[in-house]
Amino acid sequence: MSEKAAVNVPVATIWTSPDSARDLDAPAVSNPVLIKEWLGSLTHETRLALCDENRIQSQALFGQEVLVIEEEEGWSHVIVIDQPSSKDERGYPGWIPSTQISKNIDRTEGDSFAIVKAEFTDLVTEDDNKELELSFLTSLSIEKEEGNRLAVSTPLGTRYLKREDVYISSAAVRDQNGSGHDIVRAGEAFLDLPYLWGGMSSYGFDCSGFSYSMCKTNGYVIPRDAGDQAKEGKRVALEDLKPGDLLFFAYEEGKGSIHHVAIYYGDGKMIHSPNTGKTIEIISIEGTYYEKELCAARRYWQETGEVS
Repeated sequence: MSEKAAVNVPVATIWTSPDSARDLDAPAVSNPVLIKEWLGSLTHETRLALCDENRIQSQALFGQEVLVIEEEEGWSHVIVIDQPSSKDERGYPGWIPSTQISKNIDRTEGDSFAIVKAEFTDLVTEDDNKELELSFLTSLSIEKEEGNRLAVSTPLGTRYLKREDVYISSAAVRDQNGSGHDIVRAGEAFLDLPYLWGGMSSYGFDCSGFSYSMCKTNGYVIPRDAGDQAKEGKRVALEDLKPGDLLFFAYEEGKGSIHHVAIYYGDGKMIHSPNTGKTIEIISIEGTYYEKELCAARRYWQETGEVS
């Protein structure tokens, strides 16, 4: 038996199992979640272990819908519905602290949605008191518009967002498709942001979380992981690359399994979130080990013009 729920913290980390979180990860599995404190406390080694010890799968944002398929001692086994994955046809699977999701929510689904376009924005009460800091791409149903702020439906009840920090869309995912250049421009806003394995927010992205999110903010929902991203979209010859195309890299000089994805920037460059200890960057591909490992490219954007 499964039931729907919604994330009630700014960023909920999706863990591999209920045993994946360490004592030092306590700030990330609490409610309220202390994401900045958690990231600030991690050393290079403890960040690296999130990947090397297979502790984290993904993340979900405030208000994001999940399907709860079982519960176990304070943890919920969930499917993140709008993160397509070959791991489960319903979405991306993993475990989340039960305290970070809300069930049986009486939320008003309006005719439009507020999608955060700023790196961060404040979710405030009716009296304009800050309650939470929300990440880029958080999407919430609009109940009504009140001048320069929007009343939105949330797992906590009606709250408010600044109109200037959001796109207004007729769907939970942006309803206006961007171009390849728009995907690149979206990525530029996060230059120098530290890499986070499993990251899906403006607190940190991993490589495929970065490509997924920059496509999603332009209206394209693509698979969550690099290996899956490389199997869908439109196949593009490496000599026909355009800005916004996704580039895939494989072990054994491009002949092995795919381990990385980047966004083609143009002029022989790419923008990507490299790995633990590095930050989002724009680099030339020529002369790097990436050049030897480049094995495929896919295009998810369409020739629909620029997003205003």
